[in-house]
Amino acid sequence: MMKQRDKRVKKKGSRGKKALIVLLALVVLGAGGYLFRKPLAVMAFDLFLSGQVEKKLEKSYAPLEGEQAKPKPVVKEQKMEPFSALLLGVDQRANEPARSDTMIYAVVRPEESKVLLVSIPRDTYTEIVGRDKEDKINHAYAFGGEKMAKDTVENFLGSPVDYYAAINFEGLREVVDALGGIELPITKDIVNKQKDHEKFTIKAGKPLYDGQEALNYTRYREDSDFNRTKRHQVFLSAIVDRMLKLDQVSKIPDLMDMLGENFKTDMMPSYIIDLSKKVLLGDAPSINGFTIMGEGFRKNGVYYDAANEEDLEFAKQLITNWTDPDTKTEQLLMPDAREKAADEAENGTKDTNEKESAGTSAQAK
Repeated sequence: MMKQRDKRVKKKGSRGKKALIVLLALVVLGAGGYLFRKPLAVMAFDLFLSGQVEKKLEKSYAPLEGEQAKPKPVVKEQKMEPFSALLLGVDQRANEPARSDTMIYAVVRPEESKVLLVSIPRDTYTEIVGRDKEDKINHAYAFGGEKMAKDTVENFLGSPVDYYAAINFEGLREVVDALGGIELPITKDIVNKQKDHEKFTIKAGKPLYDGQEALNYTRYREDSDFNRTKRHQVFLSAIVDRMLKLDQVSKIPDLMDMLGENFKTDMMPSYIIDLSKKVLLGDAPSINGFTIMGEGFRKNGVYYDAANEEDLEFAKQLITNWTDPDTKTEQLLMPDAREKAADEAENGTKDTNEKESAGTSAQAK
């Protein structure tokens, strides 16, 4: 009896010590949480969430047919190299075929927390690799899924795609609601009102927009396809911004459940976990967007966009610059570089003219 009582006492004492340790840990975390919030987030992610997330990501892991599973990129001196990914925003509604309304060539530089998004409007006229014909670039996904979309984008931009990630926007609606909404820069009411379009109104100036409003924001197309493409960039950036808030880390497994079959990628789950921790430890990602503009034309009664050659060439320069691991942060080519160069040239010409005018006036005196 005494031995059993001693055991019970020891067990209680053991529990008490554990409780005290947990309490002390909570006090330390609470006191130091502000200064060490990023390392703590990573530690919490490692201890409690990474296993769950990796298991859920395995359901979304889908290597492309005919391609071998890709190993994790070579990490030199614990540094993650830049990589490219084709982001496919799939808008599949009930009783309709899937189509990639969003095609974005992304370059991610994990070490600098910088992301480049090069958007390709869905009506862009180009060769569809594997079909031996030219058509709208978004038809590549309808004809041959992720593989044909990837091959077609690689041919169009002249750069390889390391990974793909296909996201059904319908699935993101639940994610946005779970996050409590996202911020969107809507300064004027958006009204979808044409008779053959889905009817909706999105009010301007709201602090947060729910999942349905965010989805409608991506679907609105009564201004231009180019503006719609830019809205897709804004939408994805807004979700990333919201998810990176410290208080959202614990929701990641539930968010992965919500995405479910709405998310597919050939990026290995273990690499996504490593990338997530790198993002949590680093600064908030700086996302830079560029859209390849074009000019509309009709062929056999069908509307297409002919890509602007200057934009296409500049997009290729951006991608080459950003994917090069030897490019230093201060050497990164920014999407607004051409506009800045043009402004500087214009100001330089203006200054020269003013000096010449001043010199002529002085001579006249």
